[in-house]
Amino acid sequence: MKAKIDIGINEKHREEISKGLSHFLADSYTLYLKTHNFHWNVTGPMFQTLHTMFEGQYQELALAVDEIAERIRALGVKAPASYQEFMKLTTVKENINELSAMQMVAELVHGHETVIKTARGLFSMVTEAHDEPTADILIQRLKVHEKTAWMLRSMLES
Repeated sequence: MKAKIDIGINEKHREEISKGLSHFLADSYTLYLKTHNFHWNVTGPMFQTLHTMFEGQYQELALAVDEIAERIRALGVKAPASYQEFMKLTTVKENINELSAMQMVAELVHGHETVIKTARGLFSMVTEAHDEPTADILIQRLKVHEKTAWMLRSMLES
């Protein structure tokens, strides 16, 4: 027996928000994988700096994807949790080419900016449904992604 969900957000809104959050989760998870890949594979004169920085970033993203998935579950929807599902939902592009350290940084800037745009796209439906907990998650994630994108962009300036 499935228990009724009565949290002040109707089923239609819960499903729409969960669909958007699933896209956000897929983007965040793909960015996590890309960042972890770059942590493992970065080389060059900035190796130690970037290796350490990427590690902090992927660890932060690992916590974030858990929070996003748990919000989807709290809304009564099954969270996507496979590579196959994430690949269908994500707009963050994987990169399988060998990249220089600065190309990796540029790729991560683009990845964070993609996640930012996905998050911003959810606000109208979240606001309409008066879903403050989801809005709070989005606001917190936007702060992290915008700051990270800024810091990464700063490394690209000459």
